[in-house]
Amino acid sequence: MENHRSAGHLAALFTVIIWGTTFISTKVLLADFQPAEILFFRFAMGFAALLLVCPRRLELEDPRQELLFAAAGLCGICLYYLLENIALTYTMASNVGVIISVAPFFTAILSHLFGRSGEKLRAGFFIGFGVAMAGVVLISFNGSRLQLNPMGDLLALLAAFVWACYSLLTRRISSLGQPVILTTRRTFFYGIICMIPALLRFDVRLGLERFAHPVNLMNVLYLGLGASALCFVTWNVAVKVLGAVRTSVYIYMVPVITVITSVLVLKEPVTWTSAAGTVLAVAGLFLSEYGSKD
Repeated sequence: MENHRSAGHLAALFTVIIWGTTFISTKVLLADFQPAEILFFRFAMGFAALLLVCPRRLELEDPRQELLFAAAGLCGICLYYLLENIALTYTMASNVGVIISVAPFFTAILSHLFGRSGEKLRAGFFIGFGVAMAGVVLISFNGSRLQLNPMGDLLALLAAFVWACYSLLTRRISSLGQPVILTTRRTFFYGIICMIPALLRFDVRLGLERFAHPVNLMNVLYLGLGASALCFVTWNVAVKVLGAVRTSVYIYMVPVITVITSVLVLKEPVTWTSAAGTVLAVAGLFLSEYGSKD
């Protein structure tokens, strides 16, 4: 049992390491792609990869279970990323980074109110949340001045709430006892379907000639195969093993990974605020981990 949980923690940590580095690929692709185009291509590629790996069909015992996958696709694949990307057009990236990190708090509250898994919360979870958020604030602002934008900040808050809903839906889906690859693929399918109105709204084009550039192709492959197909599977595995609350606290590590990647890849300097924020975020993760109980 202990080895099983260790595998769950490793899956969650692996996932956030990849997700924490995706900003580089996204930043590169934004030179030739719209945000909605990046979103569509990465998840369409992720769906194709999961279909190739496991082509057999997902058989559900109750047709009503299909609603779980539709809701998960709407929340975790479509709405979360659209809200996050739109929020970035209204407010600073630092604001979005901090607000998105509130997702574990929403996950804990929703799990406590509506979860069927019996996940309980202790004071340590909320202490860890406060410590981690202090660290995320230091990392995100890093000496810059706080600038509030009601529209952008509200959209980011909605994105965090939507991700919390996705976490609970994923936990419900994991209880069905179906293969994780098949359930993730079905979620991707509904997410892509839900994207169609947004794709029409933002006048998305295929423009496949853009993939002739190796840089574009490699970064879309990284987002589609790594950050989407592989990481959503490993995240869902972690949720299945650890529960929605314990897995969600790993989101605190995303800004930490982003800082480390910025230093190693972009050669950005290490400041005392980012270093202190990293320590606090990691400390908050451990406090929250031992402050939540399945």
